[in-house]
Amino acid sequence: MSTKDWLEKDYYKVLGVSSDAKPEEIKKAFRKLARQYHPDQNTANPEAEAKFKEISEANSVLGDPEKRKEYDEARRMFGGGGFRFPGGGAGGVRPEDLFTNFGGEQTNISDLFGGLFGGGGGSRRASRGPRRGADIEGEVTLDFADALAGAQVSLQTSSDAACDTCHGTGARPGTQPTVCRVCQGSGMQTSTSGGMFSVSEPCRECRGRGMTVADPCPTCGGSGRARATRTIQVRIPAGVTDGQRIRIKGKGGAGENSGASGDLYVLVHVRPHRVFGRKGDHLTITVPITFAEAALGAEIPVPTLEGSTVRLKVPAGTPTGRTFRVAGRGGKGGDLLVTVEVQVPKELSDEAKQALVAFTAQAAEADPRAALMRSLG
Repeated sequence: MSTKDWLEKDYYKVLGVSSDAKPEEIKKAFRKLARQYHPDQNTANPEAEAKFKEISEANSVLGDPEKRKEYDEARRMFGGGGFRFPGGGAGGVRPEDLFTNFGGEQTNISDLFGGLFGGGGGSRRASRGPRRGADIEGEVTLDFADALAGAQVSLQTSSDAACDTCHGTGARPGTQPTVCRVCQGSGMQTSTSGGMFSVSEPCRECRGRGMTVADPCPTCGGSGRARATRTIQVRIPAGVTDGQRIRIKGKGGAGENSGASGDLYVLVHVRPHRVFGRKGDHLTITVPITFAEAALGAEIPVPTLEGSTVRLKVPAGTPTGRTFRVAGRGGKGGDLLVTVEVQVPKELSDEAKQALVAFTAQAAEADPRAALMRSLG
């Protein structure tokens, strides 16, 4: 991408966020748009793939703190994003011409924004060098037990990869690319304005690749890249929580010119359990007990996630809401936290009512609200 192309794009507008949006807002906007325009979900819409690429490009800049900083700085210097240069620049001045030299040395806009135009080297690094593949995202949904124990799942991903027909050369099978006549294979071209400074940017003839194709590949149209869908096995670690994002190194988009592959980021969703809950590394469960068990004490059975039961001793006088800990029964490295809930009977037999009346008479001197009333007085 040339500096002119880059400066004319407003990535904040592409993602629909403000220029002061927080990283999590940018991430949320990208995920929403990526799901909306993903090519696999829009096979009948030919414009979806172009939109998806534009969204991914915007996220690659705004989602990287260093690149976003450089992009914002350029926007400030040029008076805002979406900067337009009709006819090569207002008044015949190109954007690169603003970076002149007052001390005899030549200034290169690509050197000023190295992280965005080739990554830290500007004109000193040819555009046709190794390029890291794009990061991609996927989502999986796990059952409660699998999230606690860990699981291996199949995930279908879609990303740019070297074209299978031309093996990434961009040329029709049986032919070969040739060295670019303009940049002589460097992938960069330099122009001088007014004899005062030079500007180095990706070659327009070969688009920075250093090679040109006379007879393009019929599959990829000469780009050397094609959309590929693959199914990979992903190991989800034990103890993963709902909404957690896992990084799988090297499973993203393929790199260019022997560049490293990008990474795969997997967003995990966990289905809730009808009985158990999670509290950090621990399992939680609420177990009902009777009024008599709470008052007199008892040993009660408590179910576990594995399907067995453990015996829990409830001491006499246990109030509702008290939590007990069963060590080692809450999954990997966690405990089972049991909260008891005293059940008050809604219907009583005549004998039971008489027994409670007798109990109340014996315990009349123990007013449970006495301390409360004293504190208000």
